[in-house]
Amino acid sequence: MAPTEYPTAWDHPPTRRAFVRHFVLIVLRLVGWIAVWIGSLAVLVVFLSPGFTLLFVPLLGYAAFRAVLQLAYVRPSLQIQRVLWEYPWQLLTDVPRGRTKHPSVEEDEMWLELENPEEPGERIPLLFLSTMRTFWWMRRIGTARTKPELKAEIEPLWFAGDPRFVAVVAASGRKGDAPRRLHLLYQRTATGRRGIEPTDRNASPAALERARRCGAHVPDAVRPHARPH
Repeated sequence: MAPTEYPTAWDHPPTRRAFVRHFVLIVLRLVGWIAVWIGSLAVLVVFLSPGFTLLFVPLLGYAAFRAVLQLAYVRPSLQIQRVLWEYPWQLLTDVPRGRTKHPSVEEDEMWLELENPEEPGERIPLLFLSTMRTFWWMRRIGTARTKPELKAEIEPLWFAGDPRFVAVVAASGRKGDAPRRLHLLYQRTATGRRGIEPTDRNASPAALERARRCGAHVPDAVRPHARPH
Protein backbone atom coordinates (compact mmCIF):
# COMPACT_ATOMS: atom_id res chain seq x y z
CA MET A 1 0.00 0.00 0.00
CA ALA A 2 1.08 3.55 -0.68
CA PRO A 3 1.68 5.73 2.43
CA THR A 4 -1.39 7.82 1.61
CA GLU A 5 -3.69 4.79 1.56
CA TYR A 6 -3.40 4.06 5.28
CA PRO A 7 -6.16 5.40 7.59
CA THR A 8 -3.56 7.31 9.61
CA ALA A 9 0.14 7.98 9.21
CA TRP A 10 0.79 5.81 12.29
CA ASP A 11 -0.75 2.79 10.53
CA HIS A 12 2.06 3.04 7.95
CA PRO A 13 4.85 0.74 9.31
CA PRO A 14 7.81 2.75 7.91
CA THR A 15 6.39 5.83 9.63
CA ARG A 16 6.31 4.08 12.99
CA ARG A 17 9.92 3.00 12.49
CA ALA A 18 10.89 6.55 11.50
CA PHE A 19 9.29 7.95 14.65
CA VAL A 20 10.98 5.37 16.88
CA ARG A 21 14.38 6.28 15.37
CA HIS A 22 13.57 9.97 15.80
CA PHE A 23 12.65 9.56 19.47
CA VAL A 24 15.41 7.11 20.38
CA LEU A 25 18.05 9.49 19.00
CA ILE A 26 16.67 12.30 21.17
CA VAL A 27 16.79 10.10 24.27
CA LEU A 28 20.30 8.82 23.50
CA ARG A 29 21.60 12.34 22.97
CA LEU A 30 19.98 13.47 26.22
CA VAL A 31 21.55 10.60 28.15
CA GLY A 32 24.87 11.17 26.38
CA TRP A 33 25.11 14.85 27.32
CA ILE A 34 24.09 14.12 30.91
CA ALA A 35 26.84 11.47 31.03
CA VAL A 36 29.37 13.98 29.65
CA TRP A 37 28.39 16.49 32.36
CA ILE A 38 28.57 13.94 35.17
CA GLY A 39 31.81 12.40 33.84
CA SER A 40 33.51 15.77 33.47
CA LEU A 41 32.51 16.79 36.98
CA ALA A 42 33.74 13.46 38.37
CA VAL A 43 37.12 13.82 36.66
CA LEU A 44 37.46 17.35 38.00
CA VAL A 45 36.54 16.45 41.58
CA VAL A 46 38.28 13.09 41.88
CA PHE A 47 41.42 13.37 39.77
CA LEU A 48 42.28 17.06 39.37
CA SER A 49 43.11 19.94 41.65
CA PRO A 50 40.79 22.98 42.03
CA GLY A 51 43.13 24.89 39.73
CA PHE A 52 41.63 23.08 36.74
CA THR A 53 38.10 24.28 37.52
CA LEU A 54 38.15 27.17 35.05
CA LEU A 55 39.18 24.81 32.26
CA PHE A 56 36.14 22.61 32.90
CA VAL A 57 33.54 25.37 33.29
CA PRO A 58 32.98 25.79 29.50
CA LEU A 59 32.62 22.02 29.01
CA LEU A 60 30.20 21.68 31.91
CA GLY A 61 28.18 24.65 30.69
CA TYR A 62 28.02 23.38 27.12
CA ALA A 63 27.04 19.85 28.20
CA ALA A 64 24.28 21.27 30.42
CA PHE A 65 23.02 23.46 27.55
CA ARG A 66 22.90 20.52 25.14
CA ALA A 67 21.12 18.32 27.69
CA VAL A 68 18.44 20.97 28.25
CA LEU A 69 18.10 21.40 24.49
CA GLN A 70 17.53 17.68 24.00
CA LEU A 71 15.01 17.67 26.84
CA ALA A 72 13.11 20.45 25.07
CA TYR A 73 12.72 18.18 22.02
CA VAL A 74 10.77 15.57 23.98
CA ARG A 75 7.42 17.34 24.21
CA PRO A 76 7.22 18.32 20.50
CA SER A 77 8.19 14.75 19.60
CA LEU A 78 5.34 13.33 21.66
CA GLN A 79 2.97 15.75 19.92
CA ILE A 80 4.31 14.55 16.56
CA GLN A 81 3.21 11.07 17.58
CA ARG A 82 -0.28 12.33 18.46
CA VAL A 83 -0.64 13.95 15.05
CA LEU A 84 0.51 10.75 13.33
CA TRP A 85 -2.12 8.85 15.33
CA GLU A 86 -4.91 11.04 13.96
CA TYR A 87 -4.16 12.09 10.37
CA PRO A 88 -3.16 10.26 7.20
CA TRP A 89 -0.18 11.22 5.10
CA GLN A 90 -0.53 13.42 2.07
CA LEU A 91 2.33 13.61 -0.44
CA LEU A 92 2.29 17.15 -1.78
CA THR A 93 4.24 18.68 -4.63
CA ASP A 94 4.94 22.31 -5.50
CA VAL A 95 3.89 23.53 -2.06
CA PRO A 96 4.26 27.33 -1.88
CA ARG A 97 7.00 28.21 0.57
CA GLY A 98 9.25 31.05 1.59
CA ARG A 99 11.98 32.21 3.94
CA THR A 100 10.81 35.81 4.10
CA LYS A 101 7.69 37.21 5.81
CA HIS A 102 4.39 35.85 4.49
CA PRO A 103 2.13 38.76 3.45
CA SER A 104 -0.83 37.62 5.57
CA VAL A 105 0.93 37.14 8.93
CA GLU A 106 2.79 39.35 11.38
CA GLU A 107 5.68 37.02 12.21
CA ASP A 108 8.79 37.08 10.05
CA GLU A 109 9.37 33.32 9.83
CA MET A 110 9.80 30.60 7.22
CA TRP A 111 6.50 29.25 5.99
CA LEU A 112 4.68 26.62 3.98
CA GLU A 113 1.26 27.29 2.49
CA LEU A 114 -1.28 24.46 2.67
CA GLU A 115 -4.84 24.09 1.49
CA ASN A 116 -7.70 24.41 3.97
CA PRO A 117 -9.13 20.86 4.20
CA GLU A 118 -12.71 22.19 4.41
CA GLU A 119 -12.43 25.15 2.03
CA PRO A 120 -10.83 24.04 -1.28
CA GLY A 121 -8.95 26.91 -2.85
CA GLU A 122 -8.18 28.67 0.43
CA ARG A 123 -4.53 28.43 1.43
CA ILE A 124 -3.24 28.77 4.97
CA PRO A 125 0.35 29.62 5.92
CA LEU A 126 2.03 27.40 8.52
CA LEU A 127 5.05 29.04 10.09
CA PHE A 128 8.23 27.49 11.46
CA LEU A 129 7.62 29.15 14.83
CA SER A 130 9.93 26.82 16.72
CA THR A 131 13.65 27.42 16.15
CA MET A 132 14.50 23.80 16.99
CA ARG A 133 16.08 21.88 14.14
CA THR A 134 14.94 24.34 11.47
CA PHE A 135 18.30 24.93 9.78
CA TRP A 136 17.94 21.76 7.69
CA TRP A 137 14.54 22.95 6.46
CA MET A 138 15.76 26.50 5.89
CA ARG A 139 18.41 25.29 3.45
CA ARG A 140 15.84 23.32 1.42
CA ILE A 141 13.01 25.84 1.46
CA GLY A 142 15.72 28.06 0.12
CA THR A 143 15.87 31.11 -2.08
CA ALA A 144 16.37 31.70 -5.78
CA ARG A 145 20.04 30.78 -5.29
CA THR A 146 19.36 27.46 -3.56
CA LYS A 147 20.62 24.43 -5.46
CA PRO A 148 17.82 22.45 -7.16
CA GLU A 149 19.04 19.19 -5.62
CA LEU A 150 18.47 20.63 -2.14
CA LYS A 151 14.96 21.80 -2.98
CA ALA A 152 14.24 18.37 -4.48
CA GLU A 153 14.79 16.74 -1.08
CA ILE A 154 11.38 18.00 0.08
CA GLU A 155 9.59 17.05 -3.14
CA PRO A 156 7.18 15.55 -2.46
CA LEU A 157 6.48 17.00 0.97
CA TRP A 158 5.05 14.53 3.45
CA PHE A 159 2.20 16.23 5.31
CA ALA A 160 -0.15 15.01 8.05
CA GLY A 161 -2.44 17.24 10.05
CA ASP A 162 -4.65 20.29 9.73
CA PRO A 163 -2.90 23.52 8.71
CA ARG A 164 -5.43 25.52 10.73
CA PHE A 165 -4.07 24.03 13.96
CA VAL A 166 -1.19 21.54 14.02
CA ALA A 167 0.64 19.34 11.52
CA VAL A 168 3.71 17.23 10.87
CA VAL A 169 5.88 17.62 7.79
CA ALA A 170 8.68 15.36 6.63
CA ALA A 171 11.00 14.69 3.71
CA SER A 172 11.22 11.42 1.81
CA GLY A 173 13.72 8.78 2.84
CA ARG A 174 16.30 7.50 0.38
CA LYS A 175 13.93 4.96 -1.16
CA GLY A 176 11.01 7.37 -1.14
CA ASP A 177 8.70 5.02 0.77
CA ALA A 178 9.27 6.36 4.29
CA PRO A 179 9.41 9.80 5.93
CA ARG A 180 12.45 11.36 7.57
CA ARG A 181 13.16 14.62 9.36
CA LEU A 182 9.78 14.64 11.14
CA HIS A 183 9.00 18.22 12.12
CA LEU A 184 6.10 19.73 14.06
CA LEU A 185 4.38 22.85 12.75
CA TYR A 186 1.54 24.66 14.49
CA GLN A 187 -0.49 27.84 14.51
CA ARG A 188 0.33 30.20 17.39
CA THR A 189 -3.37 30.30 18.31
CA ALA A 190 -3.27 26.53 18.94
CA THR A 191 -0.44 26.60 21.49
CA GLY A 192 -2.49 27.47 24.56
CA ARG A 193 0.03 30.10 25.63
CA ARG A 194 -1.12 32.77 28.03
CA GLY A 195 -2.68 35.74 26.29
CA ILE A 196 -3.25 33.92 22.98
CA GLU A 197 -6.87 33.02 22.36
CA PRO A 198 -7.65 29.89 20.33
CA THR A 199 -9.69 30.22 17.16
CA ASP A 200 -11.88 27.73 15.33
CA ARG A 201 -10.95 29.03 11.84
CA ASN A 202 -14.42 27.95 10.68
CA ALA A 203 -13.55 24.30 11.29
CA SER A 204 -16.27 21.71 11.79
CA PRO A 205 -16.83 20.22 15.28
CA ALA A 206 -15.23 16.97 14.06
CA ALA A 207 -12.12 18.81 12.84
CA LEU A 208 -11.86 20.70 16.13
CA GLU A 209 -12.13 17.49 18.14
CA ARG A 210 -9.48 15.84 15.98
CA ALA A 211 -7.10 18.76 16.48
CA ARG A 212 -7.80 18.70 20.22
CA ARG A 213 -6.81 15.04 20.41
CA CYS A 214 -3.47 16.06 18.88
CA GLY A 215 -2.83 18.49 21.71
CA ALA A 216 -3.91 21.67 19.92
CA HIS A 217 -5.82 24.26 21.91
CA VAL A 218 -9.06 25.02 20.11
CA PRO A 219 -12.40 26.52 21.17
CA ASP A 220 -15.03 24.17 22.55
CA ALA A 221 -17.36 23.07 19.78
CA VAL A 222 -21.04 22.47 20.31
CA ARG A 223 -21.33 18.71 20.58
CA PRO A 224 -23.97 16.89 18.54
CA HIS A 225 -27.29 16.67 20.43
CA ALA A 226 -25.94 18.97 23.13
CA ARG A 227 -28.18 21.78 24.31
CA PRO A 228 -26.70 25.26 24.11
CA HIS A 229 -26.66 27.16 27.40
